[in-house]
Amino acid sequence: MRLLLAEDDALLADALSAQLTGAGYSVEHAPNGAVADYLLHREPFDLAILDLGLPMLDGLAVLQRVRQSRPALPVLVLSARDALEDRVAGLQAGADDYVVKPFDLPELLARLQALLRRTQPAAGATRVGGLVLDGANRRATVAGQVIELSGREWALLDLLARHRNQVVGKDQIAQAWADDGGEPGAGNTIEVYIHRLRRKLEAAGLQIRTVRGLGYLLQAEVA
Repeated sequence: MRLLLAEDDALLADALSAQLTGAGYSVEHAPNGAVADYLLHREPFDLAILDLGLPMLDGLAVLQRVRQSRPALPVLVLSARDALEDRVAGLQAGADDYVVKPFDLPELLARLQALLRRTQPAAGATRVGGLVLDGANRRATVAGQVIELSGREWALLDLLARHRNQVVGKDQIAQAWADDGGEPGAGNTIEVYIHRLRRKLEAAGLQIRTVRGLGYLLQAEVA
């Protein structure tokens, strides 16, 4: 699970990052609100831990902005602001939980696990980067947010995801569409659907590469 930790206290950020990493999480640190806002709009995090008193851009503003672009992303506010009105403001702005500093690490970890259970892939689901494909319900999500897909888009994305990091030929795509109850597509038709999927996968940190003369390859974007 990949977490964003937005915290301007360097000592606390280092200590908490080490504890979270030791608990099995991958942690990216944002030292101010501007960096947090940038990363949250470009990287496929599974959860964000957000301080409210951030420099450059206040934590509440970061929270309100991420709720517009990624409404399903779990966000836990971790703040020294302990007044009732601050907690209410944080929750009303879209926080899923609010923890007041100082805090006990076991309680924080338990709260994180509770939030993450909501976005865990269902049994039998395929996960690639920030993308989850639920085959039983034919549903694709990025950080819990549903991606709208047509029948052909679903069959194509499912095929690419099951063969991630492998080249998938046009004949395989045509066969997948036929097996899904549709008509086989010509090469130019396949290219149209590849283009559509590329746009829809931007937030998942994935790219579909064209391997000239061979087919297409789904892989994580290289920073």
